[in-house]
Amino acid sequence: MTEAWVRNKPGMASVKDMPLVQDGPPPGGFAPVRYARRIPTSGPSATAIFLTAFGAFAYGMYQVGQGNKVRRALKEEKIAARSAILPMLQAEEDERFVKEWKKYLEEEARIMKDVPGWKVGENVYNSGKWMPPATGELRPEVW
Repeated sequence: MTEAWVRNKPGMASVKDMPLVQDGPPPGGFAPVRYARRIPTSGPSATAIFLTAFGAFAYGMYQVGQGNKVRRALKEEKIAARSAILPMLQAEEDERFVKEWKKYLEEEARIMKDVPGWKVGENVYNSGKWMPPATGELRPEVW
């Protein structure tokens, strides 16, 4: 835009002759400027966070306790089942041991038949107390 068009006058004029146009505040003034530190209070409070965390922890510990009860019941059931079949398992092992012991005595009699005064099955340690082999297994290949 030219000066002539703004003044509606042809030619150049002095700045002093121009009308005074100045910006000012809007009617009613500007809104106040916020200069104080105001942090918005969005989100839960510290108390709410603490109570939520405590509730989650308490629920978790309750679940652990319930799991312990179930595991204890299963363990007791397993022990009861093993106790119930223990006599049968022991009888089977005793039967197996007697068969192996008879084989052992026959083998001992065959090997020691030429030794005078040898008694088959007699304890060579003379402790007077009979004890089964520690392994529970007689191994003919070792004789």
